[in-house]
Amino acid sequence: MEALELAVDRVPAPDHAAEPDGFVVVVDPGDRIHFLDWGGGGRDDPASATSPGFLLIHGLGQTAWIWAPVARRLRAVGSVVAMDLRGHGLSDAPTEAGAYQLTVLAEDVIAVAEGSGLVQGIADRVVLAGHGFGAIVAAVAARSLGERCAGLVLVDGGWESLEASTGLDVEGFLRGLDEPPEVMRSLTAFLADRAAFDPASWDPDQERAARATIVETQAGRVVPTTRPHVVEACVRSMFSYDPIEVLAAVLAPVIALAAAGSGDDVPGVRERALTAVNVARAAAGLSQIRAVSFRHDGHNLMRYRPDSVAAAILAVTEP
Repeated sequence: MEALELAVDRVPAPDHAAEPDGFVVVVDPGDRIHFLDWGGGGRDDPASATSPGFLLIHGLGQTAWIWAPVARRLRAVGSVVAMDLRGHGLSDAPTEAGAYQLTVLAEDVIAVAEGSGLVQGIADRVVLAGHGFGAIVAAVAARSLGERCAGLVLVDGGWESLEASTGLDVEGFLRGLDEPPEVMRSLTAFLADRAAFDPASWDPDQERAARATIVETQAGRVVPTTRPHVVEACVRSMFSYDPIEVLAAVLAPVIALAAAGSGDDVPGVRERALTAVNVARAAAGLSQIRAVSFRHDGHNLMRYRPDSVAAAILAVTEP
């Protein structure tokens, strides 16, 4: 595993005044996929027209808003788009069988890349960054994009088998997703729980990201916006993912960011998985995945380490 030192000092300061515009692209058979366009260089700046834009993909049960701290930094460098995966946020949540297969989700990513203007012509390239489940989707999309993908950043996911790293099967994983009843008893309780993860990083962006994942009922309780059929289908897709097969076919350079507390039930499994992927990439004549570990930070590295995540996204296209 090739370690990487991130140049966080080169990351632009966050633009706290920026507000994204919301758009949708329509994919077959008429499903609407929502994305937030944070603006930035690239499409409108002739000086940076040849630079790749950035497409950010959230994880299971989250929305595009979880990327706000990183997007506020990256927009000073290039065009930034964060999407809502189908079944999440403001995207449609179809019920058809197969609607949440990884290849379908990857097609949505490419549709957003093209529809947002990040990839307009055959020479345009885009950097994909995904978090958790979104890292898996990003990897499959990067494989499909081929040379149109300038780089792939896997934020705490995407390089290992979920069954191996968690020690669970699909059913066991699904049973562990339910929130404690006391957290869902009210909006106040839910937001207090999310703020308590790390009070120092709780700000309006974090509150907006948290609010986007739930709705308040007339009885005052809150329920997830991601419907049960979406969660189950996405989890089954997660467990079908073969990281070696996919990442050994991603032409772009790859950076992996690993948080603490993920896969710890099976010591060393994540590092061994990354080594196995790198062996496969070497056999295919591809560059090694460079990795950074955050041993004291939780899964949501965009909240806890936005400068580091932004630095990794900027570094992925560098030698």
